[in-house]
Amino acid sequence: MLKPDFLKKGDKIAIVSTARKILKKEIDEAIEILKKWNLEPVIGDTIGLENNQFAGTDEERRLDFQKMLDDPEIKAIWCARGGYGTVRIIDLLDFSIFMKYPKWIIGYSDITVLHTHIHNFNIATIHAAMPVDIHKGTEDARKSLKSALFGNPKDYVIPVSKNNRSGNCKGTLIGGNLSILYALCGSVSSIDTKGKILCMEDLDEYLYHIDRMLQNLKRNGYFDELKGLVVGGMTKMHDNNISFGKNAKEIILDIVKEYDFPVVFDFPMGHIEDNRALVLGAEVSLEMNQDSVTLKYI
Repeated sequence: MLKPDFLKKGDKIAIVSTARKILKKEIDEAIEILKKWNLEPVIGDTIGLENNQFAGTDEERRLDFQKMLDDPEIKAIWCARGGYGTVRIIDLLDFSIFMKYPKWIIGYSDITVLHTHIHNFNIATIHAAMPVDIHKGTEDARKSLKSALFGNPKDYVIPVSKNNRSGNCKGTLIGGNLSILYALCGSVSSIDTKGKILCMEDLDEYLYHIDRMLQNLKRNGYFDELKGLVVGGMTKMHDNNISFGKNAKEIILDIVKEYDFPVVFDFPMGHIEDNRALVLGAEVSLEMNQDSVTLKYI
């Protein structure tokens, strides 16, 4: 897996929106954070644009992202927010220059479209908080992104969840938002999970939707030769008047009960305040004991 060059002081980092509209004032605190890190923010044309719910038309969002992809002075692209819309432009983008001169692509949620698509180019990306919400998160989340960008991604030691399924494994870290992984099945942006460690999170879904999406991943072979499963925030889940009968963790364990890979719950990633940065495409180990779970970069 090819890792883009890590950042150094003075490097330019672009902020663009590939999905939902966002105002400049909503990213002002993120801009100040970048300046404190001695990075130079470059604000994309999509910041402040509006086309219904999107940050400009598909073509405007494509042009903005493409410009930042191709500009050799831009060393990383930080997606301003998620929502919905990245899938509408992914097939319109030309990654030929990016593949020769890769740079870090950063974000989560809807940005999973970019993570998985670029993973198939064998290039690493960073799953992390975005400009719209990084100031609302924990200091640990902010520090983890800075460390990942500057070449020192942090290992994580977290408490054991009673729902965990024990075991140790090693593999390439992949994944992102469950709804997006589900939506990309069958497309060129879907990922091969063989021999890898899959991380996933989601927000604001009905429990039967969670079951349906996981059933689809299972039918697409996502769990067949998986090394491990890391589950982040399954935040603000909903149920119908007639209950589904299981919570999100129970649904996941039921779906993967026939497999023997370890499962880790309550990992600090996703639509939560403590959304720690993860280098997708990196080789990691996952180790569990009675007291803690360790995710370590190899």
